Amino acid sequence: MSAPKKLFIKTYGCQMNVYDSERMAEALGGEGYVETKSPDDADMILLNTCHIREKAAEKVYSELGRFKGLKAEKPDLKIGVAGCVAQAEGQEIMRRQPLVDLVVGPQSYHRLPEMEAKARTGEKVLDTDFPEEDKFEKLKNRPKAKRGPTAFLTVQEGCDKFCAFCVVPYTRGAEVSRPADRILREAQDLVERGVREITLLGQNVNAYHGAGLNGDMTLAQLIWELDKVDGLERIRFTTSHPNDMQDDLIEAHGTCAKLMPYLHLPVQAGSDKILKRMNRAHTAESYLRLIERIRAARPDILISGDFIVGFPEETEEDFQATLDLVEEVKYGTAYSFKYSTRPGTPAAERAQVDPAAADDRLQRLQALLTKQQREVQDSMVGRDVTVLFEKAGRFPGQMVGKSDYLHAVHVADCDRAIGDLARVRILSSGANSLAGALIEK
Repeated sequence: MSAPKKLFIKTYGCQMNVYDSERMAEALGGEGYVETKSPDDADMILLNTCHIREKAAEKVYSELGRFKGLKAEKPDLKIGVAGCVAQAEGQEIMRRQPLVDLVVGPQSYHRLPEMEAKARTGEKVLDTDFPEEDKFEKLKNRPKAKRGPTAFLTVQEGCDKFCAFCVVPYTRGAEVSRPADRILREAQDLVERGVREITLLGQNVNAYHGAGLNGDMTLAQLIWELDKVDGLERIRFTTSHPNDMQDDLIEAHGTCAKLMPYLHLPVQAGSDKILKRMNRAHTAESYLRLIERIRAARPDILISGDFIVGFPEETEEDFQATLDLVEEVKYGTAYSFKYSTRPGTPAAERAQVDPAAADDRLQRLQALLTKQQREVQDSMVGRDVTVLFEKAGRFPGQMVGKSDYLHAVHVADCDRAIGDLARVRILSSGANSLAGALIEK
């Protein structure tokens, strides 16, 4: 019996890329590949790329350059680029980096086995189409390994919003939702493999409208179907758009016990002028009233958000409106970035904000968000939460897991196993995590 081939995957960016990398590993697992943690051991290297961050393509080219010596030492080594940079750059990647053997877009990774076979013959292979066949269905019979207690599950891909700063509609395509029965089947499979918490993924996950038995289902209806899956204890979803936060989804946060009290709901800015220029199609006021409704349904919910500062034409007054919104919402956690251009997007053609001013605004926003995050974490001290244990801690007898609110929690003198759920009393708050003790041993 021949030794298995080794696959090294490096994943950049969002949770959906993490999910895609797992599916690519499964696809190539059927062709005799096993994963390795080192590119030095690999027979194939895959870079699963993200196009959201600044100079994303250049970072990929730089990473590829590091493999030049390895390719020289191992001529049979195959190198591939997947994901959104692959979709955006396509043939340019192969032109600039001849050591690349295959390029595959995020909608075509189910074709990796065929592409790998062609690459083994010396052919350069490129597939950045938006195929009609369901890539998820193509992979359903691949070998499946035991899983950890948490997993991502893609339910929706693509975006029809066309925010002025974003490349997702061009790299992931139009909004497409998976049929509900296929999602439920995959969720059941994940639970049978050890998963107890599932995070539903989508570029605009709450725009989900997959086919059900009686017509298209909303995300809330899908969540209620997942609620019936025995052994599935927790449900989360990300990333949401304010305009798709429907009444039944708000209600589900207050009535579905398995739906966790955590919501990532990006606003991006607090100035209506900037929101309009971003093509966000909501206002600061409509967002604030939406937060009120969500908190009325689930008062203890932790709100997370995304912010872009230094967007073209942003003034100090516009930025102050963002700070005012943050002060009113009081975020439990948030992600903030300085605007950077994305070629081909409308905002890239506009007059840019002075970089020094943008840097200053980002520092001020992050200081406020960090203060709010710490206040929310500190408020957890003395409270009882449920923790799903995910791994052993750094110290003997310590376990680490996530609370209902997605806080990392360290528990000493813990006799619970990975995958166990337990009630924990929070004793202290650190910079980015909480410490607690089991209530019942």
